[in-house]
Amino acid sequence: MVRKNIVVIRVVTLEDQTLLRMHGDLIEAYYPALRTDSYCIGEQPRGVCDLKTKTLAVPKIIALAKKHQDADAIVISCCDDPAVEELREMLSVPVIGAGTAVSAVARSLGKRVGIIGITEYVPEPYRRILGDDLIDLGRPEGVTCTLDLMIGAGRESVLRKARELKAQGANCIALACTGMSTIRIAREIENSCGIPAVDPVMAEGLFAYYACLQSER
Repeated sequence: MVRKNIVVIRVVTLEDQTLLRMHGDLIEAYYPALRTDSYCIGEQPRGVCDLKTKTLAVPKIIALAKKHQDADAIVISCCDDPAVEELREMLSVPVIGAGTAVSAVARSLGKRVGIIGITEYVPEPYRRILGDDLIDLGRPEGVTCTLDLMIGAGRESVLRKARELKAQGANCIALACTGMSTIRIAREIENSCGIPAVDPVMAEGLFAYYACLQSER
């Protein structure tokens, strides 16, 4: 397969180019057949962390994605899947949402799936795909946006929540914020709890890779 071009749209406003490219760089590391270009929406320093910020993000994501319809696939690197359904109706290019990707992978790995996210609600893709098999114990203490994951206390809070979910019967953890990929916590959860933890960026990259393979058939 010829190396495919993936556009990665971040929903948090980032000026640091290393942070901006991080999810794309991770996708390229996991799937060397993919090449990524990363962009972010404006005026959302806390990203998507509730319904209000999700609503604000949707038109910005749509406008940005429309500028990059020549990509082989577009990844919306947010587990709430903002604008994903709208873009799938508008564009002919495959549009991948992190939330749908994580939920589908988790569905294949575990029967009782624990969710760890940053919102007070369970993102729609997780409810739709995992249904009654989802275990939700709320968001980690002190974590209300993706920026909280960057500090040590946020990281420890995520690990505690994972252990609580396992104690409640979870045999797989579905991470529900792509910021958890930024801090690369999935492997640490697996080592701590002894159960699979689905990394959002790895999952969205997997689905983008599949979409590109499918286009080669």
